[in-house]
Amino acid sequence: MSQQMPYTGYPQQQYGYDMYPSAQYPYGMPQQQQQMIQQQQPQLVPMQPSGALIPGMPITPGQVLEESYIENILRLNRGKVITVYQTFENNSQWNAKIFRGVLETAGRDHIIISDPQTGKRYLLLMVNTDYITADEELNYVPPQLPTGVR
Repeated sequence: MSQQMPYTGYPQQQYGYDMYPSAQYPYGMPQQQQQMIQQQQPQLVPMQPSGALIPGMPITPGQVLEESYIENILRLNRGKVITVYQTFENNSQWNAKIFRGVLETAGRDHIIISDPQTGKRYLLLMVNTDYITADEELNYVPPQLPTGVR
């Protein structure tokens, strides 16, 4: 016996649940839906510098996709002194903190800065970062827009 799930349009079976709970299926995912998900193969396409997808271009193995815009701006500014403003939810000691140092590198989810006076290095998570300032002009390469777009 199947019944329609609200909002999803997928049938829900009363029996045959997978044992991995999720928010939508707290007791597991119906096997029918699990099979549907396993049969679908994601089709990824490369991204332009703006983060937009290039339609119809397949990904080749080992090809790096640009997935973050801020990390690329930070990488263009390695060696500059920056100030990183971060907040930390539910922290009883400090809710917000300011880190200042030389930008060593940045990744999709982190920034590494070093304090030139102490030699101490900080690995800062992007998820806690509110904004970043620099005392000097930042290097920035604007994304190329598709032809005809201004």
